Amino acid sequence: MAAMTITTNTNRPGLLDTVELETGPAPEWTVLWLHGLGADGHDFVPMVPELVRGQWPAVRFVFPHAPVRAVTINNGARMRAWYDIRDFDLANRADAVGVVESVAQVEALIAREVERGIAPGNILLAGFSQGGAVTLAVGLGREVPLGGLVVLSSYLPFDARAVAAMAGTTSAAAATQPLFMAHGQHDPVVPFAAGAGGAARMRALGFETEWHAYPMAHQVCAEQIRDLGDWMTRRFTPA
Repeated sequence: MAAMTITTNTNRPGLLDTVELETGPAPEWTVLWLHGLGADGHDFVPMVPELVRGQWPAVRFVFPHAPVRAVTINNGARMRAWYDIRDFDLANRADAVGVVESVAQVEALIAREVERGIAPGNILLAGFSQGGAVTLAVGLGREVPLGGLVVLSSYLPFDARAVAAMAGTTSAAAATQPLFMAHGQHDPVVPFAAGAGGAARMRALGFETEWHAYPMAHQVCAEQIRDLGDWMTRRFTPA
């Protein structure tokens, strides 16, 4: 595997700042990875060497920094967040306006990758916790499918009525996006049932969903990295 290079982009008009890592020259794929609440784009960079396989094509990993905003459940403290969290109750947790804003910002980053020569079908969108919720929201709204979606320790960021309404507008193309979802069975932040229920709902909407459960909390474990690497290998090297 070629040596990895890291570039931090700042002050790009109209785009979120990102940390970028390329596993080789002339990347053929992009993995756009959204961090969780209070973290930033550096959070998952150390995981890349553990994830990447030698047989993969060159991949550009793009890790954006979420905007800084006040978070209600944290007494209004300002931190990087994809949306405000108003309540611990999942049905009322996500600020819909913030989710919509973040979806637009992620779509802008996807458009930039297309401009850089990466076809939508060669882009994987991944997210952890809050980032996973935004990943699901983006995926449900896509009319041009991405190469796949990765959602770790997360949930659908809408109540039942909103999801039902979205199901009516989800295109057949959106549902062709392969989906990898994983969750810790002892997660104290996002209940395991929320992750499992989200996976079931996505399957009901027609998404090919690979679901994994691990004996862990709100985190990532070695077995999960292995399983995700296997799933990504199948995306990069289709039969």
